[in-house]
Amino acid sequence: MKIVRVQYVAKPEFVAQNKENISQVMKDLREINNPAIKYTTYLAPDEVSFMHFAQFENDDAEQVLINLPAFKHFQQELKAHGIDAPPKTEHLSMVASSWDIF
Repeated sequence: MKIVRVQYVAKPEFVAQNKENISQVMKDLREINNPAIKYTTYLAPDEVSFMHFAQFENDDAEQVLINLPAFKHFQQELKAHGIDAPPKTEHLSMVASSWDIF
């Protein structure tokens, strides 16, 4: 299992577009319906800090997300227009869960 958390602060004027781009990624993931991918995005109360939390059953599942056209578009837009500093990416290890993830 791979677990990745990415955090960043979006430019205020880019927040609405970022939400739209994220929504398109999620729409496409729902259509694919790959049970090896669990992906959520959160917005902090400051309305500009985003956290993406992805869980992949394996490397192949992660590649599905990375190669998704909507995800590539999201990343390109974010890099080009949305943030002033690089996102903070962390690879996590699960200790325990109250439910079966995969």
